[in-house]
Amino acid sequence: MICTYRTARFAVLSTLALLLGLAILLTPRSASAQEAFEPARFSVEVTGEGPDAIFIPGLSTSREVWRDAVADLEGYRVHLVQVRGFGEDAGMNAQGEVLVPLVAELARYIEAEQMEAPAIIGHSVGGLTAMTLAAKHPDLPGRVMIVDALPWIAHIFVPPGTEPQMDAMLARGEMMRRMMAGGWTGQRGPGAPEQMLRTQIADPASMPRLLEITDGVDTRVSGQLIYDALTADMRENIASITAPVTVMVPVRPDFLPAATVERFYRAQYAALPDADFVTIAHAGHFVMLDQPDEFRDALAVFLAD
Repeated sequence: MICTYRTARFAVLSTLALLLGLAILLTPRSASAQEAFEPARFSVEVTGEGPDAIFIPGLSTSREVWRDAVADLEGYRVHLVQVRGFGEDAGMNAQGEVLVPLVAELARYIEAEQMEAPAIIGHSVGGLTAMTLAAKHPDLPGRVMIVDALPWIAHIFVPPGTEPQMDAMLARGEMMRRMMAGGWTGQRGPGAPEQMLRTQIADPASMPRLLEITDGVDTRVSGQLIYDALTADMRENIASITAPVTVMVPVRPDFLPAATVERFYRAQYAALPDADFVTIAHAGHFVMLDQPDEFRDALAVFLAD
């Protein structure tokens, strides 16, 4: 009987050990044990420790557009995103849609890194990317800053008070996409002619830096993102955003009164009545280059709220 008992006990323990081993094998691995997520649509540079802050650059610009703004940003884990094709090889962005898969990968990156309510800051098309991410995945961001971007960029291509037509934007976007893809030489170069870039800044002293951050551009990616932006009307969809939103509006009083510009932006964000609007005077589209101190101050307030 003793041998039988011991044999039975050994069999039970062996079975339990086997079941435990199978349970461990079949249980999803923890995030720390999983292989690191390697995004195909963008690369990312991570520095610092603390709450997460993700910076997304705009059309045809590298992550260097944020470099000076975050140089003294302490107490945060900073993620400087760079869309593939802007400052590096295009990879999967060389063909097909870019905006939607970029947003999907950013959401996956946030989840893979187990971020808790990260702050997301996006400039220009990066701002469109940020608001699209926040609308499609409202549970992910803790707060969103949109730097000079509209829910539908089409409004800058029509006369004031005129409603853009999607068919017209599809045609315009297709024309620009084909034109920029047709000009692709196989070598990444400047994202836009210098005379065009001059319209994006208020201070001529910003030009050398702007030329640096827009160098190494794959125009196929630029053309596709222009198409994606022209055909993405987010005016109603942004109502799904639950995180606090700050919209930064650069103003050039020599062009338009600040009140007129802010009124235009508020109308575009009508679906977000609680959004905060911060105007930065004497700044062009690249506000962080024209008014670096004011931009850093506004960023600090946004992150501290």
